[in-house]
Amino acid sequence: MRTAGLTMNDVWAHRVLRERGVETYRLEGVTAELGVMVESLDLKHRGKEENYRPYLHMTGELRSVTPAKALPFGISQVTYSPGQGEKVDAFYEFDDQQLVVLASKGYFTSGFAVPEQVTGIEWELPATADMLVLAASGAQAEDDTPVVFTQIHDIGGLEIDLESSGYDLAGYFVDHSTDGVPRAEAVVDARGLKARSDAINSLFTEDELGLDTEVKQVVGAPVPEAAPVADGMSAHLQQIEAEIAAEREQYQTERASTEGTTENLYRERVAAALRTAEEQEEPFAPPVPAREAQHDLNLDLLELEEQEQESRRREVKPAPSLDERKRQVAQRAADLDFGEDGEQSLGS
Repeated sequence: MRTAGLTMNDVWAHRVLRERGVETYRLEGVTAELGVMVESLDLKHRGKEENYRPYLHMTGELRSVTPAKALPFGISQVTYSPGQGEKVDAFYEFDDQQLVVLASKGYFTSGFAVPEQVTGIEWELPATADMLVLAASGAQAEDDTPVVFTQIHDIGGLEIDLESSGYDLAGYFVDHSTDGVPRAEAVVDARGLKARSDAINSLFTEDELGLDTEVKQVVGAPVPEAAPVADGMSAHLQQIEAEIAAEREQYQTERASTEGTTENLYRERVAAALRTAEEQEEPFAPPVPAREAQHDLNLDLLELEEQEQESRRREVKPAPSLDERKRQVAQRAADLDFGEDGEQSLGS
């Protein structure tokens, strides 16, 4: 039996859990298959520490949940109307053999792109879910349909690959090996063909990244040496780094415009207040008493400087000679004698 579903964060789910006397069935960790209407599929790359390994980022809308085993009351599938399902983000990892296929189809050329035929269709993706089944009650219980609430684990970050999903997406890419920038035919390492599951090894060996060996054809007679691909590889890595930087900047911009995030709170409350304070800030001018005190201090310093210069001039004045000192003493004695004679004449 198929029935329409509701999400676990719906207000009715919390109300059902609080009600007593209601027949409910709660199931956790149910293995299920999701029906997801794929809206977009983008080719992205890991960081430098993972050698920029490519992967696919899929976004879509949840349309159905099909448990591996039937739920109570014979429910085999829970469906959602368009626009009512949750948003799904999934990340598809290529294994080493798929990366070899992508490289042979012109992954390092400018015309390489994600195929369009894989979007706009419904994918079936593996997942686990928690479910809450509310049984019908009352006289018409036999005719009523149970209500099912669902919560998908990691719905915003599903990790899938060829083994878990069954989709070999490398086969959908168009062959662009003859398009775009020139490239040399690379020798396929036998180890890369055998490494298909479990641990994911790097697509390129250290010798291939060093570009110390000559590039030869896999089959046929020897051919002239191929031109080194160092410049092309370096340019492609720089392009990938620029794309990653643009993705990071776009993500930060989206976070800043999303209400409730840390970046949004900083931009709206902290950064806006700082900008307002800078716009209203005026040049600092000391108060009038401070300016007058500074002026008086400058005058005092000028006066002290003049006194010091005068003292220096006095110090450099030469000392009088012996004859000059005798002349000064004689002059002083004459002045004293003249003073005594004047007093006597006045007394007579």
